[in-house]
Amino acid sequence: MTASAKLRLCLIEDDEIVGDALAERFELEGYDCTWFRTGREALLALPRRRFDLVVSDIRLPDMSGEQLYATLLDEAVALPPYLFITGYGEIDQAVRLLKLGAADYIKKPFDIEVLLKKIGDLATGGAPSKVEPCLGISPAMRALETLIERIKDSGSNVLITGESGVGKEMVASELHRRGSKAADRPFVAVNCGAFAAGLLEAELFGYEKGAFTGAARAHKGVFEQAEGGTLFLDEIGDMLPAMQIRLLRAIQDRRITHVGGEIAIPVSLRLVCATHRDLKQMVEGGDFREDLYYRINVVHLHVPPLRERKEDILWLARHFLEAEAAQRRGAMRTLSSKLERFMLDYPWPGNVRELKHALERACVLSAGGKLPPELMFDEMPVKLAPTDETLAVCLADYEKQYIVRMLNAHNGHATRAAEALGISRKNLWEKMKRHGIQRKGDE
Repeated sequence: MTASAKLRLCLIEDDEIVGDALAERFELEGYDCTWFRTGREALLALPRRRFDLVVSDIRLPDMSGEQLYATLLDEAVALPPYLFITGYGEIDQAVRLLKLGAADYIKKPFDIEVLLKKIGDLATGGAPSKVEPCLGISPAMRALETLIERIKDSGSNVLITGESGVGKEMVASELHRRGSKAADRPFVAVNCGAFAAGLLEAELFGYEKGAFTGAARAHKGVFEQAEGGTLFLDEIGDMLPAMQIRLLRAIQDRRITHVGGEIAIPVSLRLVCATHRDLKQMVEGGDFREDLYYRINVVHLHVPPLRERKEDILWLARHFLEAEAAQRRGAMRTLSSKLERFMLDYPWPGNVRELKHALERACVLSAGGKLPPELMFDEMPVKLAPTDETLAVCLADYEKQYIVRMLNAHNGHATRAAEALGISRKNLWEKMKRHGIQRKGDE
């Protein structure tokens, strides 16, 4: 790619090797590149010089890229499109920056051609190739979304695993929604554990009139209902061996036969299965067919429990509260700081489902706009065990956690966070520096 004009590019990168290589390549591509090695240098230059594009590493020696960007916004600097370079553990940070107005981000290690394509799109006004988070902001869920994006149009069978309540159907629905023709295709879900063996067969494959007592008319099963779209079979680990054989035959032949029927009906769909069980262990124990296991497990998506991705807890909570406010057409309820602390400390054995139900209960019972913890928890989850730490250490730790939560609540906007904390912005920066909040990797 060769730039048609000398576009002014601002590069902010402290690594001498990476910075030198990028600056040289940008010049070869026709860009007028100015390279800054610290956040402070860029902070002084950006308000005074005109650039067409900024490429900035999030991890800088004197301040984080996020802190630099937030400071520029607070000072009302007119910024060009801003592209961040991020490490794997900083993806949630990059997502916050997208919400603040950054144009895009690229994850290390990156292909230089991919970076140049993103820069070219932004420089010419094209749409950046970014995907807003739909499942969570934790690194695990962002990685899962990346994989979903890669396989969305492949048509391969998918197996989704994870504990009960983690949101396996939500993942299956997101996979279907991202397909290129999803709007015209059905998404049909059925819980295999909710039916007795005979009823499950009729539900999956349909039945003819008079096939059994009560079959007053013919009925299409979910395989036919999902024709051309996605069939989601939840809790497939609960399926009995006889039904496993019938399902395997249907997957192999791409044909089904109604209960009480004789005609083979062709079906074309994407099959997505899910289970909270360990299917591999079930195969070894003879409770699940090995050939069926390999048929449904072409692509494996694992959804980690909520306790292992605490970054998603408050993010999910706010999404649920937004949906609840829209449903009742009222003001959005908010979380008290005490409740946020309890939510982050609680292990959530019921995962996302438990979180959603607890918030629904609190919204129904709450008389005010701010939800207290006693409406969400039957028993307070936080028990302060005695430690050897001094009071000063405990207070400092709590201050750090509270500042981080307030910054997250205000999408990294320092001025608004300082106002909510009741301190000046300068005081907030001093506290952030003292607690090492300026870079996520240092926390």
